[in-house]
Amino acid sequence: MAGFLGRMKQSTLVHLCFAISFFTSGLIINTMQCILYVGLKPFNKRLYRTIGYYLCYSFYSQLVFLADWWSDTTLHVYISDEDMKYCGTEHVLLLMNHTYEVDWLIGWMLCEKVRVLGNCKAYAKKVIQYIPTIGWAWKFAEFVFLERSFEKDREIIGRQINEILDYPDPVWLLLNAEGTRFTESKHAASVKFAEEKGMVPLKHHLIPRTKGFTASLPYLREKCPSALDIQLAICKDSSVKPTIFNILNGKPLTAHMCVRRFPIKSLPQDEKEAAEWMQNLFREKDRMQDSFHRTGSFFTDSGIAERPKITLQRRPMTLLNTVFWAVATLTPMLYYLMKLLFSGEILYFSIGAGIIFAFYMLMVKAIGMSKISKASSYGGGAVQKNGHDQNAAPDATSLSSESDKMK
Repeated sequence: MAGFLGRMKQSTLVHLCFAISFFTSGLIINTMQCILYVGLKPFNKRLYRTIGYYLCYSFYSQLVFLADWWSDTTLHVYISDEDMKYCGTEHVLLLMNHTYEVDWLIGWMLCEKVRVLGNCKAYAKKVIQYIPTIGWAWKFAEFVFLERSFEKDREIIGRQINEILDYPDPVWLLLNAEGTRFTESKHAASVKFAEEKGMVPLKHHLIPRTKGFTASLPYLREKCPSALDIQLAICKDSSVKPTIFNILNGKPLTAHMCVRRFPIKSLPQDEKEAAEWMQNLFREKDRMQDSFHRTGSFFTDSGIAERPKITLQRRPMTLLNTVFWAVATLTPMLYYLMKLLFSGEILYFSIGAGIIFAFYMLMVKAIGMSKISKASSYGGGAVQKNGHDQNAAPDATSLSSESDKMK
């Protein structure tokens, strides 16, 4: 039985069925979001956002299903009892390392388990809002889309944060301060920049950009009680590499995540001091990552106080939601595709084959965009040209590819 399930999880046909269901449900959800955006938001913004939460949850949780149920990925969270009490009860700014292809998905696993998945948002590149399904969903969900011009982005940041923090339910807003996903070439450029500027080089991270963070703080102080630092680590010697392709093939990962809460009021108000706070935070994060990879613990050699480990259990909602969309979309889609393919007419056969090919290419493209090798060149280019420009606007993914990819 286990062998059959393993082969089924690695079947391209099964993957194609998931792609058909995911992208079709995404277009249905986008249509519903568009109707509500035009017909409801101008009159009742609170109700629009409440309904939008469930629409986004229904879309995102299909991907969380892949991690939780399909690949049986395990997430160990290290968090104090006091900090855990606040998770899912307040607006939060998330500060997370951008190291792995799947970091956005692991982040979504945490968000789903503390019941904020539908209100996950991020700072993201403006171009992403034009990507069908995921980008359109983020546009209607009021993500912070940036233009890469800090003078323009400063205004956007303030306006969008005020909008987001007006939500009736807790919102988790992700800022990837490193600006792009970690790669060896970008790390080498980051180390060179740090040495040239007399800064402490980081072994496991890129030197963070601080302007987006400091520009956000004045608006966050009003309604956002805390910032959560999330340090994600996966054992380097793991037999299963942390890739979307492996998760799609049902191969389990074991992820470790240390979560620390910082009250926004405790952060420096002065812009330079706040920027230095961010730099110090990443030095701590670097020590934690180094300790984890050497000793298997975030705390042994990092100087960070140890936190208890909890293993958050998967919830049935992601499974039930995915089954619902599979039945609702695959039943009519496969019926009409089969009619086209077996109609005996070359034209209809070509249309059916073309539709299947389009879904297959969407799946391949989505997986390809999540790969480390496809990460944004913006960070590397910026470092090589002028270092990690502290005046650059932040890049982000939602607990996002996500993001640079489908993120």
